[in-house]
Order: sequence, then structure tokens, then C-alpha cells
Amino acid sequence: MAATLTILPDPPPPPTPVGLIAAGGRLPIMIAEGLASAGHPIHALGLRNQYEPELPSLCTTFRRVGVLRVASWGGLLRKVDVRHAIMVGRIDKARLMYGMPWSIIHNLPDPRTFLTWFRHLRHDRRSHAVLAAIADELSRNGVHLIDSTAPIMDQLAEAGVMTKRQPTTQQRADIAFAWPLLSQTLRLDIGQAVAVRDRDIIAVEAVEGTDRMIERVGAICRASGWTVCKGARAGHDRRSDVPTVGPKTIENLYRHGGRCLALAAGDVIMIDKPALLDLADQLGVSVIGVPAAQA
Repeated sequence: MAATLTILPDPPPPPTPVGLIAAGGRLPIMIAEGLASAGHPIHALGLRNQYEPELPSLCTTFRRVGVLRVASWGGLLRKVDVRHAIMVGRIDKARLMYGMPWSIIHNLPDPRTFLTWFRHLRHDRRSHAVLAAIADELSRNGVHLIDSTAPIMDQLAEAGVMTKRQPTTQQRADIAFAWPLLSQTLRLDIGQAVAVRDRDIIAVEAVEGTDRMIERVGAICRASGWTVCKGARAGHDRRSDVPTVGPKTIENLYRHGGRCLALAAGDVIMIDKPALLDLADQLGVSVIGVPAAQA
């Protein structure tokens, strides 16, 4: 069945206020910096025990909210005249439970969130289903999620070799071999990455994520020089959960024997892109963007 393309609202022009619903990690910081540099007032909702400590200082207003109290988010944003919002970040389940029992009380689902889960998510908890449910709830309050990459387009993977280090002939052949197979796993919503060496698929990413897949490959494949290919599924909803790599990905790849990283151009966020590419060159890891025509 063909993927459904989600039509997103266009990002508003500055100085339109933009909401930022932020979990953990570096990505919400990058989004806030991008919005601020473009001239947008930022009204942030930080998910309790998830957001980074430096985030509030980057925002015009900031308020902590419960992770599972989605019904309140839209109303809080509309009170500060926000009609467009971006939702990004990583939910750390351990931090979600930190400070028991008070954290549990603050993060108990509100009635509407519980009803949404019961009606729509108890049988399908995949990330795009959860995102669609959250977007629907926000839209009830007149708040519309926009493309989460809009403020950081310069941080996306671009077509061609992005490092000084060039892929070897064998690595290019492995990418050409693996990419059509990756496209199929993406279409089936299995995972975002595969590992390949000598035209042999070593591992397919599943629920564990790319970093743990890389660790698994390191235990399976004792030879170095293998390649990771990473992309986004067809029709991927860019309002959240956009595939991401960062300097830690490069460190992890190198430590476990990988020497090439192939990314879908325009579809994968590169956290701190200049630092990532510098580190890759230092370690001898090539990074290449695969254009959409090839993907």
C-alpha cells in the first residue's frame, strides 16, 4: 500500500510566535536557536524531567508540562497567541520516572489523553500513530504542528560526500547494493538503518535504534570497514521523529569497526553537523548523502 503524504502547514514568517514542545537531547536546543535567529518569539513547553537545562534561557516564555497531559498543551500555547508549533526531542523513560512518586503524579495522563490512547493507540503505538493523535489533539485548540526541520534546514544531510574522507570503491558498492533493501525495510516500517559489508546485510535496525544496532554489528562482524545506511520511510511525517545522527553516532560507528555512513539526503538531521563531519574526518569515517533519485 502506498504511503500517505502528510500535507504540513507552511512555516509562518517571522516575527510570528512559534511554540516548541521539547523533550530531551540536543535537537530542541538547535530548533530554539534556529527559530530565534530567524526572528521568531519562542513559547516553549518543556516536558517534565526531559528537557535540557539550557532550553528555558533560549525562549521568550517557558513552562513545564506533564509528558502525558497532552490535552493541556494546546490551550497553554493558545494563551500566548501561538498557532504553529514544533515538537521534538527524545523521551527518556528512566528520567520520566525520576523523583518518584511526585513525577508519576505530574505525568499522569489527563482524561482526554487517556481517551485518545484507549480509542486510537492501544492497538497501534508506532511513532507516527502517536504523532497523529497528538497533532489532532493540538489542532482542536487551533495549534498546528509544522515541519520540525524548517528552522534547521542547513543541518540536514546533503547529496554527495560530505567529509574529506572519501568512501572506498567497496563501500560505494555496498551502498548501491544495500540502499534498495533499506528502502523496503523503510516502506514496511521495520527500521531506519541497515549495516552492510561486502554486499552482505549484517544487521537491520529494529526497535533498539541505530546506535544499538551498531553495537550489535560490532559483536557480529570482527572485520572493520563496514557501512551503515540510514534513511526515512516513504511519506515520513516530518512533524516529529525525523531520523537523526550526531557525533556520538560517529564515535560509536568507529569504535565498533564501521568506516562509512550513508544518509538519505534531505531526510536525516545531522546534530551539530560541522562538528560531526570534523570528527568523522579525524577518525577516518566517510559520510555520504544519497540523493532522493537514488533512494
